[in-house]
Amino acid sequence: MMDEQIDPRRVRRNFSCHAGEYDRYAVVQKRVAGRLLELAAQEGFPGGAALDLGTGTGELARRLLSVRPRGGPLVLADLAHPMTCQAVSAVPEGRGVDADAHHLPFRGEAFDLVLSASVFQWLNDLPGALRECSRVLAPGGMLAVALFGEGTLWQLREAHSLALSEGGSPNSSHFQTFPSRERTEDAIAGAGLRILSLACEEEREFHPALSELLLALKKIGAQNASASRPGGLASRRVMSRMADLYRDRFAEPDGLPVTYRVIYALARRPA
Repeated sequence: MMDEQIDPRRVRRNFSCHAGEYDRYAVVQKRVAGRLLELAAQEGFPGGAALDLGTGTGELARRLLSVRPRGGPLVLADLAHPMTCQAVSAVPEGRGVDADAHHLPFRGEAFDLVLSASVFQWLNDLPGALRECSRVLAPGGMLAVALFGEGTLWQLREAHSLALSEGGSPNSSHFQTFPSRERTEDAIAGAGLRILSLACEEEREFHPALSELLLALKKIGAQNASASRPGGLASRRVMSRMADLYRDRFAEPDGLPVTYRVIYALARRPA
């Protein structure tokens, strides 16, 4: 079965439209940024220039400065220009650059540290993007990346598929697929990087209703970016049934859970 292809124009548009309200809703993404830096600190941060790839509103870069205050130049790069602007406003010490992770606009061996949190699941060519990270890393430099992996949003996918099936819809569910741990490990090794650690952890948050869960995903730009996704998620009937299924199958005392499975990877470019 082939993975759903991501539409990069849709990704850019989603994040551009919600740059101003991202921080209000990005609860899990902020926890992921903190956890990534915690794991990277255990390996020891290299000195020299650093790149925050897919910086968003600059959360990861801001936290990096608090634990690595005497590092070299810090570059904030994002595919969505409004996000780059938000990051530079939040982290004036950084230098903002609009950049596509598949084709980084930097010379080889320019950085001693490349970080990225909650970004690489939006890329069609994960191996190619990691090769780009390896290219811009200096020998001995470190890559620290966190991405949402296989099983992320599984409750949403299951409820939607069941609602479509029960309604007799001829359409299949075009929810985005997420990379597996094995695929991520192979891509890092294939980029010529030496893996220091690779771990999968689970994050969950709760919402009072499916409508609020979907709104929160929209406000952080994390809408379905599948290239084969229909213009709308589903008909009103399917959406109503999906809400019932989600509540009946997954509701907990704290509300409706949504699960993120996070892959944390640390690697070095061999000296």
